[in-house]
Amino acid sequence: MTEQRGSDADDDEAALDHVVTGFLRNRGEILLLRRSDAVGTYTGQWGGISGFAEGQPDDQVRVEIREETGLEPDAVSLVRTGRPVEFEDTDLVREWVVHPYLFDCETRELELSEEHDTAEWVSPTTICEGVGDDRETVPKLWTAYERVAPTVRSIAADDEHGAAYLSIRALEVVRDRAGLLVAERSEFGADPDDEWDELAELARRLLEARPSMAVLRNRVNRLMADADGTDGDAPAVLESALSNIDRALSADSDAANNASDHITGSVATLSRSGTVLEALQQGAPSRVFVAESRPGCEGIAVAETLAETTDSAVTVHTDAAVAHVLARDDIDRVVVGADTVLPDGTVVNKTGTRALAIAAAREGVPVSVVAATDKVSTREDVNLESGDRTAVYDGDASLDVLNPTFDVTPADCVTAVITERGALEPGEIEAVAEELRGLEGWCDDGDPTKRETTDRNPSRE
Repeated sequence: MTEQRGSDADDDEAALDHVVTGFLRNRGEILLLRRSDAVGTYTGQWGGISGFAEGQPDDQVRVEIREETGLEPDAVSLVRTGRPVEFEDTDLVREWVVHPYLFDCETRELELSEEHDTAEWVSPTTICEGVGDDRETVPKLWTAYERVAPTVRSIAADDEHGAAYLSIRALEVVRDRAGLLVAERSEFGADPDDEWDELAELARRLLEARPSMAVLRNRVNRLMADADGTDGDAPAVLESALSNIDRALSADSDAANNASDHITGSVATLSRSGTVLEALQQGAPSRVFVAESRPGCEGIAVAETLAETTDSAVTVHTDAAVAHVLARDDIDRVVVGADTVLPDGTVVNKTGTRALAIAAAREGVPVSVVAATDKVSTREDVNLESGDRTAVYDGDASLDVLNPTFDVTPADCVTAVITERGALEPGEIEAVAEELRGLEGWCDDGDPTKRETTDRNPSRE
């Protein structure tokens, strides 16, 4: 909202104004900006990136991001749009219609316009009244954020991002709900048992949302185990969520950094792993071959990012060509991510990883799997997800369609599993699995995925 428009307080009826509010997210935190004296409304209050929707809100929010932060369009990526928030400000005699957006942001380096005098990256829970530092925010800011915040449903439906990314989103879901429960204490009072039951149920739903992703399971389990080991109420869960988000992000970055030390020469990869992408950007490969990774073709986006952010020569190719590329070109190393690493070193990852690893073994090319130790599974079994059949075939013939999202790569096709602790030997992977099993006891029956019936406060649904 760059300036006050339309009718003022002297008008008989409130003006209806459509505005956009964009939240930028980086490393689990969102950008808040304090409105300066240069703006006509809510001076001195904190908000997201905002402005009047002169035309289409979807276009205007990107204009505001560029004008208010100096960030170009390729520095942010749209995550979600939310239902508009409508409210009346009786003091201004205005009716606002706020269109909320959430973007992932690759950098924290900003160039603020005169509309704001300072900016901070904070946990979204700080804008929930009664939780943070009592900073004054523009009206309905928390409501607008809730419309675009990650949810169990959005995590279950996400087929674009890797397991590490989604595990952070899962921790954010628990964090945000715990923050809201802390805020509600001022109205409902403290009820630690009820708070724990509600948050435990939410955690179980997250575990069920993506059962094949060990990293999501392990990180949610650690969050709840740490909180249960203290007070086991909403403030404890909130504190645990905040610390575990930081821990998880550091583990992923450290694994990428360790892997980058092994990346030189010509490298082959596939799919979209944020940890692998970071390792390739930090390493010094002379050339990178990227399989397109059908049916989502997320490998193409990775290839484009590498071409834009590194000096490496980048080649994208069809999945069917991986064996041909390894046989024809002088590949020094295959580098892939993992959705799950089983205790025996078997790797579950995006479909195509098995074919790439077997072809690499045939050609004598080492295969490095880059993953934080949280991706080690506590279980021996494999739960493989499948994608939409129409992504493979949407014709009228009577055909059975297979669209597996993940496949299983044998441990003997993997040269090294590189983690934040360094490269792990097979025996060390089993030790990590045992360590992670110790986190599963935060619920009474020792099985976090076993749903319990709880009485919850309906006002909090």
